Amino acid sequence: CVEFTKKTPAKPRFAAGAVGPTNKTLSVSPSVENPAFRGCTYDEIVEAYYEQVEALIDGGVDVLLVETIFDTLNAKAAMFAIDMYFEKWGQKIPVFVSGTIVDNSGRTLSGQTNEAFWNSMSHSKPIAIGLNCALGAKDMVPYIENLSRVADCWVFCYPNAGLPNAMGGYDQKGAEMAEDCRVFPEKGLINAIGGCCGTTDEHIKCLADMVATFKPRERHDVPDIMRLSGLQPLNYEPNEKDYRKTFINLGERCNVAGSTIFKKAIVDGNYEKALAIALKQVENGAHVIDVNMDDGLIDGESAMTRFVNLMVSEPDVAKVPFMIDSSKFHVVEAGLKCSQGKCIMNSISLKGGEQEFLNQAKIIKRHGAAVVVMAFDEEGQAATEAEKVRICCRAYKLLVEKVGFNPQDIIFDPNILTIGTGMEEHNNYGVDFINATREIKRLCPGCKISGGVSNLAFSFRGNEPVRRAFHSAFLYHACKAGMDMGIVNAAQVEEDVYEKIDKELLEYVEDVLLNRCTNATERMLEFAATLDPKSKPTALRKKGAEGGAGAAKKDDAKAWRDQSVGKRLEHALVKGIDEFCIADTEECRTNGDYKSPLEIIEGPLMDGMNVVGDLFGAGKMFLPQVIKSARVMKKSVGHLIPFMEEEKRLNGGDGEASNAGVFLIATVKGDVHDIGKNIVAVVLGCNNFKVIDIGVMCPKDKIIDALKEHNADICGLSGLITPSLDEMVDMAKAMEAEGMKIPLLIGGATTSKMHTAVKLAPNYSGGVVHVLDASRAVPVAQTLMDQNKRGEYLDDINETYAEMREEFYAGLEDRKYLTLGQARETAAKCAVDFKSPEHTPVTPQFTGVKALVDVPIADVIDYIDWNPFFQVWQLRGRYPNRGYPKIFNDETVGAEAKKLYEEAQRMLKSIMDNKRLKLNGIIGFYPANSVGDDIEVYADESRTTKTHTFHTLRQQAEKDVDEPYMALSDFIAPKDSGVKDYLGMFVATAGIGLHELTAEFKAANDDYSYIMAEALADRLAEAFAELMHEKVRKEHWGYAKDEKFNCEDLLKVKYQGIRPAPGYPSQPDHTEKATMWDLMKVQEEIGVELTESFAMLPSASVSGLYFAGKCSQYFNVGKITSDQVKEYADRKGQDFKTAEKWLSPILSYEP
Repeated sequence: CVEFTKKTPAKPRFAAGAVGPTNKTLSVSPSVENPAFRGCTYDEIVEAYYEQVEALIDGGVDVLLVETIFDTLNAKAAMFAIDMYFEKWGQKIPVFVSGTIVDNSGRTLSGQTNEAFWNSMSHSKPIAIGLNCALGAKDMVPYIENLSRVADCWVFCYPNAGLPNAMGGYDQKGAEMAEDCRVFPEKGLINAIGGCCGTTDEHIKCLADMVATFKPRERHDVPDIMRLSGLQPLNYEPNEKDYRKTFINLGERCNVAGSTIFKKAIVDGNYEKALAIALKQVENGAHVIDVNMDDGLIDGESAMTRFVNLMVSEPDVAKVPFMIDSSKFHVVEAGLKCSQGKCIMNSISLKGGEQEFLNQAKIIKRHGAAVVVMAFDEEGQAATEAEKVRICCRAYKLLVEKVGFNPQDIIFDPNILTIGTGMEEHNNYGVDFINATREIKRLCPGCKISGGVSNLAFSFRGNEPVRRAFHSAFLYHACKAGMDMGIVNAAQVEEDVYEKIDKELLEYVEDVLLNRCTNATERMLEFAATLDPKSKPTALRKKGAEGGAGAAKKDDAKAWRDQSVGKRLEHALVKGIDEFCIADTEECRTNGDYKSPLEIIEGPLMDGMNVVGDLFGAGKMFLPQVIKSARVMKKSVGHLIPFMEEEKRLNGGDGEASNAGVFLIATVKGDVHDIGKNIVAVVLGCNNFKVIDIGVMCPKDKIIDALKEHNADICGLSGLITPSLDEMVDMAKAMEAEGMKIPLLIGGATTSKMHTAVKLAPNYSGGVVHVLDASRAVPVAQTLMDQNKRGEYLDDINETYAEMREEFYAGLEDRKYLTLGQARETAAKCAVDFKSPEHTPVTPQFTGVKALVDVPIADVIDYIDWNPFFQVWQLRGRYPNRGYPKIFNDETVGAEAKKLYEEAQRMLKSIMDNKRLKLNGIIGFYPANSVGDDIEVYADESRTTKTHTFHTLRQQAEKDVDEPYMALSDFIAPKDSGVKDYLGMFVATAGIGLHELTAEFKAANDDYSYIMAEALADRLAEAFAELMHEKVRKEHWGYAKDEKFNCEDLLKVKYQGIRPAPGYPSQPDHTEKATMWDLMKVQEEIGVELTESFAMLPSASVSGLYFAGKCSQYFNVGKITSDQVKEYADRKGQDFKTAEKWLSPILSYEP
């Protein structure tokens, strides 16, 4: 920098010391099970930053750049460390702060919006603030625009060179990037610009040339207001004509002194219940959550840390700022170290003298918090107006002049003291507070006034209407004097509007509050004694009375039952309430309003389902709710069917309701999986499609016949296993041969848009559409049923698929493959030495098979991975609430996910209590060695008689890294090594009894329950497989006896060994299951059979091979060439065409 500055002094250069975000996060738990846990402490992060800052400044940097901030709490720790170093050094250098927005939500990785980020960081007075990394320039524009608007310092950005490509590199050149960045100087948004990931000196030169002609952004003032933040900003702009309209509700229920329920939850260690209390306050209107742990039974520092960490993990709570409240400064500081937002610290005072006050204030400012100052000094608590004003003015002067506190961040609590005690000296406490508020605001510009409102009417505790009326009246008068905020019961404050308070009660209350007469307290007590202590001040009841016209309605939850029967049915459908649907349907049938059962279906029932369809389409209802609605519909229609059939018999009519179209749906031949198909059927039915579900394992002739019989408008095919893809191709060809023109919809886990475009669309001219999930099926089907839209829609689909086919075939041409011989050579070079101690095979505890019959479900519960369960129901949380249990915190789907989970738990308990499902499993271990790409299994330890052979496939697609091209046989010791090795295998099922259970639910028209049962059975099968594998590692094979992993570790596959399944990436050939079934006699032992497409029946089953070695790992075989297919067919004794059929999804060529 010095050298280049000398060359061109007019253009000085400076060295910026980058202070990165670290690889830790203070706001997110590394443990799924414990969201309050943190992988490191705030103090550890501060210490690390301090060391880094010290080294950078010793190295001679001119500027500190705190950059790529994904967690604002980390950045606050960095600024804390920088301020500490500057104080020790006695000098300062400029500090830049740069955040990073992780996606187009506009939030940091830890969830903050960029204005909330600014509010959290602005206390540190950076010379400039900006954004870098994560996004390209185009996507960064709105967030830089927002920062430029809210920040009163310089603003900069240094984006990436566009977005990364598929390989993680950056393709955008300097000129293109500069053009994308032009908008920043054009709009006057920035003062500096640069480049982050993917940028080079060429990019920087292009940027410099581009900005040369523009004027830098001019710094501007921003409104001088108090700015707080949680995940979202809270910018307090008081209405000085009526402070009540902008009053900040400080939620009081997370204060152990203010809520016995909260205190009990903390004492009992029930932090989830405590968190629910915080969430309820936000839902009820709290703008800030007050947290106080001051109690003799509670370790305040530990409880504060744990609870604030837990609140930070709940986005619906963390979106608001926190008030960290304690009379113990170390407890307050513990809370501040946990929150990335800008908090309010409550409180400090002059009680311990000026020096202590100044020291604490300096630390609070360093943390970036606003501060509450109690009206105490060395002489005690201020009670009179004069004392309150004197102490607050003294504290204000110290904070502003000696500590440099922003007046907007100073909040005085002039002490709300109890009135109505019967003691004369207390009578004017309310008036003293109100008058002191007005005077403090006048003498201390910018300050705020707060207080604990519940203290006021402590004398009347237990009498709800009186106590709440006091709070309402007090806020009315105190806010007129300038009170800004208060610790309140947020729900009650919102409900108890001053103008709605019972007028007689209000008169008694204000006599006491405003000290209007000497006997006000006695009169208030006499009147209070006549009131129902559980009534409300806005709906007052005298003792023994039922309440007047203003009384609130009771039992609002059942108020809908007072509506007309048609509206009741509509409400039941939308809410999924089946309790009254039969009775209401019968009332419709008999009350004379509807001429026939069909009118009931086409009237109130379809009205309700139309609302359901609209809400689901708009994303305002979720799949579990829709399926509950369908249950109500089916029960109501089921009640009407006998009457419709009788009417049809008498009148000769068809008794058919109108519909949006006939949709026939089936799972193809050989495939037994139908959860997704069932969900699609229910969702379409909710949108007035007549759905004909012909079941699973449907041959093409059966589907063709059904399409003709039902005169279907659309055909939907579903499949989960890869052989189903070929069945779908055959089905498309069959429909074409029949001359059919109805659209064909394709869905299921193994299907894809690319496969549909390449394999299906060319074989059927009636229109083929791949549908990703149930939510997409409805708009697609509705469009196809609209004759004005169908043609154009299918033309667009066909054009898209044609482009995809071109890309696919071009990709096949471009992709390079090793010959099978070359691939094997790479593996030979890196072959494992099975004679080395590290890789010597462990002998299992037994060889042969062991059946595990009727294993208790309770044994596998802890091994359930709930994430796929929520995916079945199409409930997906967004960051930071992806996955179980974080999904419960998601703003959009969290509540529904929690409800679904609780209902799953109830069904699971019922299944266990009533023994409705049976868990059967089988494991086998056999002497084995590899021979080339095959694994030979032997009859006994002599290894002279080969009984079976497992055939494996080897990777061939060229790699960019120098690593072997793998096959599963690489993980078994070669026969010619002389090392004795072993191969394990297993089958697990949770589906015994499932058919009978779901049949009962189907007979009861309970779609919701049978889909729930199927989803739970799938989860139990996977959990059983996880338990079996753990027991194999630790007991039956015993190669990892000392393994200690929790369930999270197991689901992340941290253990030694693998269990690949035939039909999946490491061995894509489903036919290999036949060898397992023959070897272990699976069907005879545990009742699990294979279909002709090698799907397992019952479908809630899992199977695979066990590999024990440390060298074993999961991999993806990927595409293979014809030379491997030919050799593989020869090794298996198959003809070439048969091998191609089973391997078709992984062929690198078109057969």
